[in-house]
Amino acid sequence: MKEIDTKVITNEVARLCVEAATYIECDVLKVLKKAKDNESGLSKSIMEQIIENDELATNENVPMCQDTGIMICFVEIGNDVHLNGDLYEAINKGVSKGYTEGYLRKSVVKSPLNRINTKDNTPAIVHVKYVLGDQLKITVCPKGAGSENMSKVKMLVPADGIDGIKKFVVDTIVEAGGRACPPLIVGVGIGGDLETCALLAKKSLLRPIEDESDDPDANKLEHELYDLINKTNVGPMGLGGKTTALAVKVNLYPCHIASLPVAVNIQCHASRHKVVIL
Repeated sequence: MKEIDTKVITNEVARLCVEAATYIECDVLKVLKKAKDNESGLSKSIMEQIIENDELATNENVPMCQDTGIMICFVEIGNDVHLNGDLYEAINKGVSKGYTEGYLRKSVVKSPLNRINTKDNTPAIVHVKYVLGDQLKITVCPKGAGSENMSKVKMLVPADGIDGIKKFVVDTIVEAGGRACPPLIVGVGIGGDLETCALLAKKSLLRPIEDESDDPDANKLEHELYDLINKTNVGPMGLGGKTTALAVKVNLYPCHIASLPVAVNIQCHASRHKVVIL
């Protein structure tokens, strides 16, 4: 049995909060630069500014965006791991420490009705999965409201089929326009039920940006949606261009014979997330 001190979890989460807000992933920056070369005029200028912003954030150790998000943590805990305290408490202490000591914007309110700020960006949203082994994996994903607010879930019916899925996804992106800060990473969850498809879509955003689904049906749909979205001319920051989506990720799950749940979770071009394995 592997013992992990929850103080270690707190310190690691605090570190990841700051790094996720500040340092863009190398693979994301690579795809941004490649997309820039396909643009011209205003859209190319916007892409150049996005890249300059991301590189300045890394070099100057400041956030890429003023909206440093609500913190979402995905945790995989091995069956041979023992914690000496409360996992959720440790994570929230880490979020509080990271956002306070890192001078990140605190965006969480105690209640959606009273709108009183918690002043340390807690509580985080935590998803826990038990796996085999003696490791604890934590992925932090700060999610800004611009992209999250434009995300959608819809309970389609089987008769809507793949064409119905495509229409829903593309319509969601067109309606979002520049409000989700394109170019985007588009996460699509299909199957399960109401809450499962939304979680599938969010998890898909954590996949490497150049990763493609191993499922042949999902893989085909990823390519088709990518082409359709980039033909909408929404473009960088919604001002037109060839690059509306940097990538499309589709995750599937079994569902009821009478259901076709679909969720679209939009991520902005920063694609902020960091991982630690203890």
